[in-house]
Amino acid sequence: MKNSKLGLDCAKVAAARAAAANIAAAVQRFVERRSTVAVERTLCRLIGIDGVDANGVPLPNVVVDHLHEHGVLSQGALYYIGQSVATGRSPQQTAGAVACGELALTKLPATPNWKEALSPYIDACIERIRKNRERRENYIDTLGEGAKPYLYVIVATGNIYEDVIQAQAAARQGADVIAVIRTTGQSLLDYVPYGATTEGFGGTFATQENFRIMRKALDEVGEEVGRYIRLCNYCSGLCMPEIAAMGALEGLDVMLNDALYGILFRDINMQRTLVDQFTSRVINGFAGVIINTGEDNYLTTADAVEQAHTVLASDFINEQLALCAGLPEEQMGLGHAFEMDPELENGFLLELAQAQMTREIFPKAPLKYMPPTKFMTGNIFRGHIQDALFNMIGIWTNQGIQLLGMPTEAIHTPFMSDRYLSIENAKYIFSNMRAIGDEVEFKEGGLIRRRAAEVLDKTVELLQTIEHEGLFSALEKGIFADVKRPLEGGKGLAGVVEKGENYYNPFIERMLNTK
Repeated sequence: MKNSKLGLDCAKVAAARAAAANIAAAVQRFVERRSTVAVERTLCRLIGIDGVDANGVPLPNVVVDHLHEHGVLSQGALYYIGQSVATGRSPQQTAGAVACGELALTKLPATPNWKEALSPYIDACIERIRKNRERRENYIDTLGEGAKPYLYVIVATGNIYEDVIQAQAAARQGADVIAVIRTTGQSLLDYVPYGATTEGFGGTFATQENFRIMRKALDEVGEEVGRYIRLCNYCSGLCMPEIAAMGALEGLDVMLNDALYGILFRDINMQRTLVDQFTSRVINGFAGVIINTGEDNYLTTADAVEQAHTVLASDFINEQLALCAGLPEEQMGLGHAFEMDPELENGFLLELAQAQMTREIFPKAPLKYMPPTKFMTGNIFRGHIQDALFNMIGIWTNQGIQLLGMPTEAIHTPFMSDRYLSIENAKYIFSNMRAIGDEVEFKEGGLIRRRAAEVLDKTVELLQTIEHEGLFSALEKGIFADVKRPLEGGKGLAGVVEKGENYYNPFIERMLNTK
C-alpha cells in the first residue's frame, strides 16, 4: 500500500480490515459450537465411506440420517462410527451394515479406544490429500503453467465424457483453468450424486467420479501441451464441505467456495452455510486449492456503480473468514466483476479504478475477475468488444484469474469456436499490453483516484455498520445484492446441530496445523 498508484489511504484500508476481522471473529464463535449434516457426511467421506445403498442413496447420507433421526448427531458421526470400527468393521463396512438394517449405531456399547480405531483411516486420508498437493506442485515444477492472469474457460455439456473432449480442446487452444459448470439446481440437493454422469441441464453433476475422470484428462492434455491445466468445480450449496472433500481427494485445483453466494442467490439458511463454509475452507486450504468467491454475482441484482462498495466489503469479510479457516492469501481468489452499463460515460475508467483498488488492497490474492454478462446482448460484435475491454483491465491491473467472456454469452452455451475466439482475444491483449500496468500512472485528483477513494470510504462505513450489527443482521436487512434473507429461513436449517460432549473432528486440527 505504500506505493499505491491510486493514493489509497492506508489507515482506511486498515480500518476496513479490522472491522472485517471482528465480523469474521463473531461468525467464527458461532460456527465453532455447531456442526451440520453436510459436515458430518464430509467426515464420513474423509474416512473412506463412499457408494450408494440399494435405493441409490449415498452411504454418507444413510449414516448421518440414521444418527440425525435418532437425535444423536450432536455427538458427531465419528463417535458412533468409531465404536463400530473398534469392533473390527471398516468405516465402509459399517455404512453398509447400517444401510441394510444390520447395524444400529446408537445401540453399540461405548468403547474407550474408538479414536485409536479411526486413526489409520484418518492418516490415510491426510496422506492421500497431501500426495495430491505434491503431484500438482511437481507438475508445475516440471511442466510449468500459464502466466497470470490464468485464462479460465467453462465446459457445460451435461455429459462428463463430452466435457472431457471440450476441456482438452480448450487446453490446446491456450486455456489454463477448466471449470466444469455444475448442473442447474445441484446446489440445492442435500446429497452428492454418485458415479459418472451423462445428463445435466446447463452443466454437469459434480461427483467424485466425474472429478477423477476430468483430472485424468487434464493431466494427459497438460503433458501434451507442456503446461499444467487446473481443474475447477463448485463446492457451494448444501453439500459445500462434501464437495470440497471430494475435490481434495481427486486433486482439483480451484473451487467456487462462498457461503454468502448460497445465502443470497440460493436461499440456503445462513447458519447452515456459514458452518459448512468453515469446514470446506479448511479442506481447501490444506489441499492447496484456490477458492473463488462470488461477489461478482451481487452486481447482477444490484447496480455496479452504486453498490461497488458492497463487493469490496464482502471481499474483506471473505478474506477474514478464509484466514479463520487457515487458508493463505495466495489461495484466495476474491471475486469482482466488469459489470457496469456499457452506455455509461467513462465506465471503463470506473471499472479500472475498481480493479486496481482491489488489486492493491489484496496484493497476494489471485483475484478472480468476472467478465461482462449483465449487459450482454445478441450483438456478438459488441459483446466481443466488451470482453476485449474487460481483458484490457485484467492485464492492466494484474488480476490472477481471468474468466473469459464469450461473444455468444447471451445467446447459447458457447460453441468450441466461441471459446477459441475468447482465448485468442485474451492472448492478443495480454501479450500486447503485458507491461501497461508498470508504465501508466493515475493522475492525482483525477476521476480514477477519486472513484477509488469514494468506494473505499463507503466500504469502511459499511463494514463498521456490519461490525456493530453482526453479519447475520446485515444479511437479514439486504445489505448485499439488495437481497434479504431471514436468520431462521431458507433451506437446510434443520441440518444444523450444536456439538455435544463426545464430538470429534480431528481433521480440522490436523489440516490447520499440517501444511
